[in-house]
Amino acid sequence: MSSAAESFVAPDPRRWKALVFICLAQLMVVLDGTVVNIALPNAKADLGISDANQQWVITAYALAFGGLLLFGGRISDLWGRRRALIIGLVGFAAASAIGGAAVNQGMLFGARTLQGAFGALLAPAALSLLTVMFTTPADRAKAFGIFGAIAGGGAALGLLLGGLLTQALDWRWTMYINVVIAAAALLGAVFEIKEPPKLGDHVVKLDILGAVLAGAGLALVVYGFSRAAEEGWGDTGTIVCLIAAVVFLAAFVAWQLRTSHPLLPLRVVVDRARGGAYLSVGLSTIAMFGSFLFLTLYMQDAHHYSPLSAGVAFLPMVLGMLIGSTQIATRLITRVPPRFLIVPGVLVGAVGMLLLSRVSAESTHYWSAIFPGLLLLGAGMGTVFMTTINLATYGVESRDAGVASAMVNTSQQVGGAVGTALLNTIAANAAARYVTDHVGAVRGPADVATMKIAALVHGETIGFYVAAGILALVAVVAGTLINVPEPIGVEREPVPIE
Repeated sequence: MSSAAESFVAPDPRRWKALVFICLAQLMVVLDGTVVNIALPNAKADLGISDANQQWVITAYALAFGGLLLFGGRISDLWGRRRALIIGLVGFAAASAIGGAAVNQGMLFGARTLQGAFGALLAPAALSLLTVMFTTPADRAKAFGIFGAIAGGGAALGLLLGGLLTQALDWRWTMYINVVIAAAALLGAVFEIKEPPKLGDHVVKLDILGAVLAGAGLALVVYGFSRAAEEGWGDTGTIVCLIAAVVFLAAFVAWQLRTSHPLLPLRVVVDRARGGAYLSVGLSTIAMFGSFLFLTLYMQDAHHYSPLSAGVAFLPMVLGMLIGSTQIATRLITRVPPRFLIVPGVLVGAVGMLLLSRVSAESTHYWSAIFPGLLLLGAGMGTVFMTTINLATYGVESRDAGVASAMVNTSQQVGGAVGTALLNTIAANAAARYVTDHVGAVRGPADVATMKIAALVHGETIGFYVAAGILALVAVVAGTLINVPEPIGVEREPVPIE
């Protein structure tokens, strides 16, 4: 994929120290996607946020992050990854401090938007630094194993941290904690990370029209699916948003074919294996984020877990992620072709989802269903994310490292929005049908309360089945598209697209 000149660059001797701070930056971005979720009820009460507006605490971040990722990736290619990382860290920390000090909902929503915008700059910068700093197969395997564990397990860890901070301190610390993490990562970026040398005479220019079209299209996708989760798929606003998203993204692709300096060079995504990796990341995230939503509701609404207890309950998934990414994928990725890791990984995750479908309204079934289900889901997804993220950024030319990394984050972000909306809708419809089918058994207020819990759990069970089916689909996609016959580390020729 890369040129011979780019293949023989001496490794940075400080790369392992740099990895610590790069992973800290990534952890902050991933945490922020979920750490606020458990704190949301407390923030609502403190700032007087209405039920109708509460979604903007989550959506404002998601819109800015998802809409600006490709632009942020190209900025890092243009400015330099180290500089983009530093600016992103400073901006993210400042936005977090504003959010923690919010005195009204508008201030909090604005801070969350700024967090998303700076996150869209630093996330692809962090991953592209990894891509260009770790060039040997063994080094890449270890580095991406750690990074993959953070990329997948960080979301579950965010639920734990959100519960801990909210219960022990205050919801505002779900914002202030980012200032602490960003400060540590910033020190490392300044003293331990140096900008990798630019190879060749490639000129990177900003594609402003492409940035507008891609940003608008991706933001509309995220908002459309988020709105669908709140208002339903038949809502006029939802339909208009999704149709407009298709129009903007189609116009974006058409423009990328014409312009001489595209925001997303098609050479990055047209490669069959890399495209399969992006698709696998997106589909896997759909299933995983749906499970987060279901389990959070199940534990807190059906079985009255405290925020901290609900967060602690997700620890088996974090453990599984560490095992899958740092022990399984890292050891095998240089020995077997990538699909031999991705396909078994998603199938193990699907088995975990099927175990989670055994949840019950009468008992948590934590040790018999939730614990082993989360452990298997984490191990499977840790293997998948480490391998797909490595494959998606492997062999890209130095000039495209930022945008290739941004595509990984875009796949995850869009997958998270789609998964939350799609699986929530499926579960809600199943719950509604359950109530309709059992309404005749209601004899009094106690029966109504029992019915609601039973309907909630039934809907979530259906959701887990669908999520397992999505992971089975990923196995088909990966097995079909990711046709790389060698382990990652054996160079392969790119598809020549100009």
